[in-house]
Amino acid sequence: MISTWRKKRASKRSNTKKQIEEKTMELLMVPSHFKCPISLDLMSDPVTLSTGITYDRVSIETWIENGNQTCPITKKVLNTLEPIPNHTMRKMIQEWCVANKEYGIERIPTPRIPVTSSEVTGILRKIDSCSKLEQGSESSRELVMKMRNMIKESTRNKRCFVANGAGKMLSSTLDCFTEKSSVYEVETMEEILSTLTILLPLDSESKSILGSKSSLNCMIWFLKCGSLSSRRNSVFLLKEIMRMEEIWRVEELLKIDGGLESLVKLIKEPICPTTTKASLLTIYHMVNSSQLSNDKARSKFVDLGLVELLIETLVDCEKSICEKVLGILARLCNSQEGRKRANNYALTIPVLIKKLLRVSDLATEFSVSILWKLFIGKNDNVVLINEALQVGAFQKLLLLIQVGCGENTKEKASELLKLLNLHRGEVECIDSLDLKNLKRPF
Repeated sequence: MISTWRKKRASKRSNTKKQIEEKTMELLMVPSHFKCPISLDLMSDPVTLSTGITYDRVSIETWIENGNQTCPITKKVLNTLEPIPNHTMRKMIQEWCVANKEYGIERIPTPRIPVTSSEVTGILRKIDSCSKLEQGSESSRELVMKMRNMIKESTRNKRCFVANGAGKMLSSTLDCFTEKSSVYEVETMEEILSTLTILLPLDSESKSILGSKSSLNCMIWFLKCGSLSSRRNSVFLLKEIMRMEEIWRVEELLKIDGGLESLVKLIKEPICPTTTKASLLTIYHMVNSSQLSNDKARSKFVDLGLVELLIETLVDCEKSICEKVLGILARLCNSQEGRKRANNYALTIPVLIKKLLRVSDLATEFSVSILWKLFIGKNDNVVLINEALQVGAFQKLLLLIQVGCGENTKEKASELLKLLNLHRGEVECIDSLDLKNLKRPF
């Protein structure tokens, strides 16, 4: 009883103290010249424009990035879009914060001065000059490291480097090093790959340079022999290059010894989920179209055992990986050898049926497409059809048509149902346990 009374009394005192502090804060007025004219909040990084008006850096840079080239207060056209740090104003704000710390005001930290366009241009020129020298590897590495540290400091710095062509310059530098040297400058190239990854997504010109024969050889070399981080960075960049869907790049990659094996190895021995996704997307872009080079890529991937590996991956994987795996599998099953491998693998049918209506609409679409390729025209394969019936294929396909799907998927599901219906009497169908916990509204 006494304990309860003491708790109530302590709680009442703490609430009273909190109310007093809130009222004190309300009475504490922030000097108007310490407030940003745009956000009306206390400035944490005051900068001054060419018109003499001071703003908070985030607010005024957002204003300029939206296409405005005038001062928000004076409406005058700005002579330069580079704001100048107002150190005097910042020190005054910091002193005011310290003087009022008893009211809960925290001192604003001294911000790092962001990189300017002139500084970026200077660094990029030095890197370009060093890359053309015979003994410029060490100097280039130091400059690239400096650049990477600057980019990682803030999003604003990254935008500045991107706007001044850092991606193109680094891509050219990597290409230059790979062409002029028979022995790779591993440390320098690792720094370049790491910095390029931070700059993703790259512009089309940078990706085009990276897609050269020498650069592709370099990235595949790192996939085979590099550290975990360099393997990771290489596959991220390969994904960007293959996304351009230029057939000759696929052909170049097919010529490189061990290139496809390295991509498959990243799925078999994953480094992290993002690396696995990047490898899957790279493979997907390589096998996506019906061009001759894509047919060759499909054939080589099938020979490397990718069909079986993908099916094993499907057993237990997250949604985004599942969609990518099914997308690749659907392309590999366009070939006769791909279908043969899938048909001969024991897990294929049960896993595909399980993925129907359980992952996403896209995963269901791919699963139906694969089943259609495996079954239609293969009526003599009674063993597979009976297996599909036993794991609930008929019920799931029927349910898919009832809940709705795309027109193309609906046509394929209907054809599969007709085929399965012919054999329903030959086997005892069991209800699929997957139907109990469907994550779909009916």
